[in-house]
Amino acid sequence: MKFSTKELNDITVVKMEGSMLGGPEASELNSALHKLLDAKKKQIVVDLGGVSLMNSSGLGMLIGAVTTMRNAGGNLKIASATEKVAQVFKMTKVSNVIELHESVKSAVESFK
Repeated sequence: MKFSTKELNDITVVKMEGSMLGGPEASELNSALHKLLDAKKKQIVVDLGGVSLMNSSGLGMLIGAVTTMRNAGGNLKIASATEKVAQVFKMTKVSNVIELHESVKSAVESFK
C-alpha cells in the first residue's frame, strides 16, 4: 500500500493505492495522521479509488484513523471506494459510522 497527501480547499486528501491489509501500513498511516494533526489539519478525506483489495485489518486501520481524528476534534470521510471495497463497508455496517462519498469532490464539499 502507498499513500500520498494533497490539500483541496483546506481539506487534506489522503490518496491510498494498492491493497489495504493492515500490518506495517497501519502504523505508517497512524503516524501520518498524527503529523497532520500536529499541523492543525483535522478535516481528512481518504480517497480509496486506487485500493483494489481490503480485508478486516485494512478496515480496522480506517476505523482507527476515524477515531484518532474525531478524538482530536476533526473528522475523516471516505471517497471513491470501488464497488468491491464499498461492499466491505456495507457488509460490516461500518458505513453507518464512517461517511462514504462517491467522489473526492463530494466528500470535500460535505465539510462545508
